[in-house]
Amino acid sequence: MTKLAYTVEVKELPELTVAYVRHIGPYAGIPEAFERLSRWAGPRGLFGIPGAATLGVYHDNPETTEESKLRSSACLTVPPDTAVSGDVNLMTIPGGLYAVARFEILPHQFGEAWETLMGDWFPSSGYQPDDRMCYEVYRQDPQNHPEGKFVVDICEPVRPL
Repeated sequence: MTKLAYTVEVKELPELTVAYVRHIGPYAGIPEAFERLSRWAGPRGLFGIPGAATLGVYHDNPETTEESKLRSSACLTVPPDTAVSGDVNLMTIPGGLYAVARFEILPHQFGEAWETLMGDWFPSSGYQPDDRMCYEVYRQDPQNHPEGKFVVDICEPVRPL
């Protein structure tokens, strides 16, 4: 198997306010939560806000949490005073020091990208994960990529060893 290409930059990221729809179950089911979030955010013009970003937040470790109980959130950055409704809620993602790993991957390679970051980069990085939320920032979706790939930043909170 060919190793995924990636770059990592350790940097301070700001606190983010996001509107989100929660998904409980296998992480592969999060696209349905993104569809519900899009149906809510689209008519409100929230995708057109300068700097708006879509994120996936993964609240549980799939190695230690039963698959049916995994929690993830489909998110869109929004102004802090955004009114939410239905199954859309607001959440704050803490800022701080993060390892930001950029990947260009096919839709089925997200798990491999996380494994690459955790198993390939971390052991020799001088950092360890901390207990803040990890998340993905989707920089380009496959419909707009010539090879049908996602451009994604995996943001893993870190602290020095």
